[in-house]
Amino acid sequence: MINEELLNIIVCPETKQDLVIAESNIVEKINTLIENGELLNRSKQKVTEKIDGGLIQKDDRKYLYPIRDEIPILLIDESIALEGVL
Repeated sequence: MINEELLNIIVCPETKQDLVIAESNIVEKINTLIENGELLNRSKQKVTEKIDGGLIQKDDRKYLYPIRDEIPILLIDESIALEGVL
């Protein structure tokens, strides 16, 4: 999915926390919400494209940054709040 070396150097663009790979059950739940048209990103835009995986802030686990086509999308506005999702 994502290269371990890359995972060791990238951080949350907002808080600079380390990021960890999202568990498969979280990715599945997010994809179900996307499929049902029920998920908004931080910029309040409806997320329409399923994710292949995600990176979660390691310390507070508040936001997930989506991974699509093996590319992490590290844009604050594209992140997904996990409150209410988990």
